[in-house]
Amino acid sequence: MPEVTEVTVPALAESAAELLLERHHPLLRSDLRQRVLNEARGNPLALLELATILQQHAETNPAGLNDQHPMTQRLQAAFGLGLNSVSQVARRLLLLAALDGTGDLRFLATVGGLPNGARYLMEVEQAGLARADDSQRFTFRHPLTKAAVIAGASSAERNRAHQDLANLYPDQPERRAWHLAASTVEPDEGLAAALEVAAHRNLRRGEARTAVRMLVRSAELSPSAQDRSRRMARAAYVGVEVTGDLERSPARLADAAVTDAAAQQSLESATSSAAFLLTRDGDVVVANRLLSLALTEAEADGDISRSAHEEALHTLLRTCSLGRRPDLWENFNRHVERLPDPPVELTIGCRTLRDPARLAGAVLQNLDVATAALATELDPARIVRIAAAGMYIDRIGDCRHSLWRVVNDGRAGGAIGSAVTALSLLAHDAFRAGDWEAADRLAGESETTAEACGGYWTPSTRHLRAFIAAARGDTETVELITDELRRWAPPRGIGASPWAPRCLAAITRGDFDRAYREATVPGPAGVLPECEPYALWMVLDLVEAAVRTDRHAQAQRHVKAVEEARLGDLSSRLALLVGGAAGLTAPAEECVELFASALALPETGRWPFERARVQLLFGERLRRLRRVCEARGQLSAAADTFRRLGAGPWASRAVAELHATGLAPTTQRRSTRGWSLTPQEHKIVDLAASGLTNKQIGERLFLSPRTVGFHLSRAFPKLGVASRSALRDALSNLQPR
Repeated sequence: MPEVTEVTVPALAESAAELLLERHHPLLRSDLRQRVLNEARGNPLALLELATILQQHAETNPAGLNDQHPMTQRLQAAFGLGLNSVSQVARRLLLLAALDGTGDLRFLATVGGLPNGARYLMEVEQAGLARADDSQRFTFRHPLTKAAVIAGASSAERNRAHQDLANLYPDQPERRAWHLAASTVEPDEGLAAALEVAAHRNLRRGEARTAVRMLVRSAELSPSAQDRSRRMARAAYVGVEVTGDLERSPARLADAAVTDAAAQQSLESATSSAAFLLTRDGDVVVANRLLSLALTEAEADGDISRSAHEEALHTLLRTCSLGRRPDLWENFNRHVERLPDPPVELTIGCRTLRDPARLAGAVLQNLDVATAALATELDPARIVRIAAAGMYIDRIGDCRHSLWRVVNDGRAGGAIGSAVTALSLLAHDAFRAGDWEAADRLAGESETTAEACGGYWTPSTRHLRAFIAAARGDTETVELITDELRRWAPPRGIGASPWAPRCLAAITRGDFDRAYREATVPGPAGVLPECEPYALWMVLDLVEAAVRTDRHAQAQRHVKAVEEARLGDLSSRLALLVGGAAGLTAPAEECVELFASALALPETGRWPFERARVQLLFGERLRRLRRVCEARGQLSAAADTFRRLGAGPWASRAVAELHATGLAPTTQRRSTRGWSLTPQEHKIVDLAASGLTNKQIGERLFLSPRTVGFHLSRAFPKLGVASRSALRDALSNLQPR
């Protein structure tokens, strides 16, 4: 018999583990994918088999995974190796530690009458199953060793262990309730109610997935059909709104409806269904109608819990901000007036999202207070709601650290639904801050994460990607995105604004007549339309387009309107745009002072693209006033910023103006294309230009072929090419980095 050589395969690096999982399980749900990566820790067998068994278990157990981790026979044999070599008492100690989950062994040795705790700790350490450090923190050799301990115990052993753990925590009601709930199969309203309270507390602490598990278990233990239905509907709502669990939410809603026929008309069920419709399909019309009817009935009945009322109103607010119609907002205001002392995110959101141009000072003050409080806020849903309320008036930067906490939690498999919105908001922040590569990357992650959850990309994310393309001069991408918005949004009742990025794209390429026509789609010059928040961002665009097409009266009328509305009081960016627009329309003797005052405003450095645009306009005006030296200073600064941003057409316009001042051309790059390629895109483009396929590139860089294709699709327009065959020539025209 030939000798068999045994090869030990080390743990894979993170990138290699992701690639292996992508190749063998490309359709694995995002939260399960993250769980597999976390628990497999690079073990190839675990990556492949755990993905399979988790997916199968999720399909047969739509309520969610419980303490009994599903394990295959090979996983149990590999990671449970050594369990049979330790004593029964040591196995019991391991089971208690696995189910407790805290890693704190200070009290475990006294649970269930375990004598000589130190002796059994030594036994499990010698077996290589786990270890305890000097601070009595207990860690398993591998996460799947812990799973093997639980899976290898009988249901009676697990129930007894949970009962002992519950007795260990008489002063910690949440942990006690969870362990008691795990140890019983009989309905128990006391336990169900305690778990529901614990779920709400976990949600406020940002532990959304734990909250969903508690709500599902609370529903399962409910003796009353009505209570079971209500709690299961609540689990479905949190699953959709916060954790992004669209796949299991229909089963939870169906469970609620089957359990109690009246659930189909309940406010909780209507809220969950509306949230599902909005996230899955963006169906504003049906979601708004469903919620409005349920709210009207519940408010008339008078028997409505505050939490259910608030959640319904938050979801109704989403339909209004997406629908952008006055009648939707008026209906919302009628319902919110019936909630005593509504939360600040509702009272602020209905003003900043509906008509930000006409905000009272008190609203801004309340928003700034709420934004500052996010530093210690843990509830991901509340963080994204308050941050979204400040989006159109440039408050996202003040929420940046809190939003990143939400994103990191979502990436780790927690609040994925909230992370989709947080990523979109951070993408907007990065665009305004001048990091367009990060903006594009974050927007792409928001969209792919939403799609992986079974949802749709948000219109604001799509608008942002169109704005980025417009500023770069990528007209083709702008047209593709805005055409898609115009086809997709109206049938769903969504008020998209494709005119806004189209307007910027037209100005970027110098088509000012088209820009003016686009800018006045929501309303004529001199009017700040209600329910059209993008109009705030396009003040300078409309005025410049009007001036360039000799519509001077319209330009002056618009400047007067924004000054009377005091838009500059809303944010430093809007103040810069209003000041630039005023300088553009002012006579020669006034324009210099107005432009200089706008650029001297505090914090204008936070908005590099807008500042460079005002500098460009100022420099152009100074040149025409024959103040050549001053013009060169403004134009040079603008050109440098545009180059750094990757705004090629804008840089070319600034350089042309510099040449017109008599400044001799300096050595420029042989091509203005490619400025905005990321290092990763450069690597991929170089390999593609050498003839490698997406699959071959992925193997070299530990990326999936789909990820390679995504990077190439972003690099092509930056290089001005449409196919791989043109890459080599495009690269030869770039100055080496």
